[in-house]
Amino acid sequence: MDAPAGHERNADQIAYWNGPGGQRWAARQAAQDVLLAPVLRLLIDRAKAKPGERILDVGCGCGGTSVALAQQVAPSGFVLGVDISAPMLTYARQIAPQGLPLEFVLADATVHPFDPGTFDVLVSRFGVMFFAEPAVSFANMRRALRPDGRVTFACWREPRENPWLMTALQAVYKHVPKPPSPEPDEPGPFAFASEERVTRILREAGYKDIAMERCDLSLDIAIGQGLEAAVRSALEIGPASRALEGHPPEVFEAAKASVRELLAPLMHGDSLPLGGSIWIVTARS
Repeated sequence: MDAPAGHERNADQIAYWNGPGGQRWAARQAAQDVLLAPVLRLLIDRAKAKPGERILDVGCGCGGTSVALAQQVAPSGFVLGVDISAPMLTYARQIAPQGLPLEFVLADATVHPFDPGTFDVLVSRFGVMFFAEPAVSFANMRRALRPDGRVTFACWREPRENPWLMTALQAVYKHVPKPPSPEPDEPGPFAFASEERVTRILREAGYKDIAMERCDLSLDIAIGQGLEAAVRSALEIGPASRALEGHPPEVFEAAKASVRELLAPLMHGDSLPLGGSIWIVTARS
């Protein structure tokens, strides 16, 4: 499968998102879009995209955010979705409605030669925490923005503030060893949890008027479809899925049983709402 040329330090992420990891996310995306709908609503509200604007959606994944933004800026605006994952962009192109002012490009935003000064807004839903040298990446993306262009992105706060992702992991750790704790600056879902770090990165990359808004959420990991859907949500992608990678099927099945046992008492009818917490980050170029 094709993979983009990229910054050498992003090679591991490019390999992951073009391998089985990216394929799992693409297969899971329809459910994830339902699960993360509260995040999309917040992001769209804070981005304040207007008809006619040109928007750069970084780490666009399977395209749900890009489509929503394109519907806002149509007919005279334009959205460019950028991602390193060929499997996810294949899905994005399949679900994008015909006639929207929307294109997708397989590229690493750290090094992609964007046309200078051509976008009004840079947006991302959980797509900017995976750069090995984020200040370099954001500097390259800033060149794509017009003077005084806007930035709005969502990133996860600390793991302890996101039980929707971490609860099942405790059950999985009964069956597999805990991995070493990641380095504070290591790329990953929680790499932008620190307000100080995010602010420093954006300042180094040349941005101004940086603000970070804490938004607490309730996320239904069962998406209204019952306990088995909640178990699938917990194990198909995310930290629990990564913890089980490379282990034999019997270990996976044992962990699955433990996750089911843990989650069952938390059900509310067919839903399983758990807490989540994000930053909505805004800035100007």
